[in-house]
Amino acid sequence: MLAEPPEYFFITAGAAEGITQLNAFDGALQQAGIGQYNLIKVTSIAPPNSRRTQVIEVKAGTVVPTAFALIASSKPGDVLAAAVAVALPKDRSFPGLIMEYSAKTSQAEVEETVRKMALQGMELRGFEIGSLESLSVEHRVRKIGCVIAAVLLW
Repeated sequence: MLAEPPEYFFITAGAAEGITQLNAFDGALQQAGIGQYNLIKVTSIAPPNSRRTQVIEVKAGTVVPTAFALIASSKPGDVLAAAVAVALPKDRSFPGLIMEYSAKTSQAEVEETVRKMALQGMELRGFEIGSLESLSVEHRVRKIGCVIAAVLLW
């Protein structure tokens, strides 16, 4: 267990092909720059006062809490897309919200959907939004493909 809430978050996305779905997933992690961490899926809360960073500052092999969306397919021609959104409240002493979404559709559609999800979640909590960031990825399957969009917390 973490003794303190994470201070930083990192947003990333990747896509890859592989000889199996697991290999495609591993390739997508590598392409996203997060293939060397042990990701633990968490629910979607950005801790109060957490801030985005462009650099991951943890050692390889570290267990990292992560909110992510992924989808894989072995049907050539399928379009796969995944997206994440991070909504932070205007009052940074409150927690933010991370939403994730994936589907066999376009990148534009998953990104629009995940942004709406984040806005609704913040409205549900009664938090005024200070910022909303999102990131998405799209991939057309050639043989076996996978996409992932993720928010790592530490």
